[in-house]
Amino acid sequence: MITAKPMRMMFSFFLICPLVAANFMLQGDSAAGAECATKACIAVYIQNGQIIIEGHRGATPRATPRVKKTVPKKIAAKPTPRPAPTLRADAPAKRRVRAPRTSPRKVVTRVAPVLSLNDRLVKLIPSGNISKEPRENSLVNVPVIYWCDLPSVFSTKVAIIGETIDVTMRPAFLWSFGDGTFRATTIPGSPYPNQTIAHTYSRAGTYVVVLVATWGGTWSHKGLTRAITGKVRKVAVATVHIANGPTRFTQ
Repeated sequence: MITAKPMRMMFSFFLICPLVAANFMLQGDSAAGAECATKACIAVYIQNGQIIIEGHRGATPRATPRVKKTVPKKIAAKPTPRPAPTLRADAPAKRRVRAPRTSPRKVVTRVAPVLSLNDRLVKLIPSGNISKEPRENSLVNVPVIYWCDLPSVFSTKVAIIGETIDVTMRPAFLWSFGDGTFRATTIPGSPYPNQTIAHTYSRAGTYVVVLVATWGGTWSHKGLTRAITGKVRKVAVATVHIANGPTRFTQ
């Protein structure tokens, strides 16, 4: 059986814990904001098929209180009192004159200007076309060699708000040869005699070849490497005509 005292302790525990957690989260957010105010905050991500590099650096404004001096007004010396004349009972009473008060000092807060640097750069991933051999007169049961003119590694160095950012992107290729056959690779291929991607068609016809290059990578800043958020997809299309080979009869 649980007594009333343990129940009150448990209630107090569940009431205090969310408050402590919320306080901890607020302190973490304020610490991150303070770090961005003194150091460079860099973000690299993918948007609309482009690499976006953003930089921010801002100084926290400092409020310098400035006291405005005020000169108190001088109070004239009181004249020598004279004997008060005898007033009649129906005469109106004179108003009492009070000495003027000195106004308090006025505090003026002066805020220093904020030094802020913001920049946004856009980098484009290279696009490539599909090449093949033979260029024409491709035959059934004869391999067709494919490749593209995309690099296997794309790297660039960017200067933003006084900082140097290194961006490295690598592609993954997916080939669709038009006859229901697919091939995934990480190399762009090459022509004869160093061919690495080839396909043989078993039937004559016209086929649409599609190449999808998916780019992903990392960015580095002051020795720290992070993954780039998002992917870039580039699509290339080509058409290949496959004909039947000549028929030869031998005895």
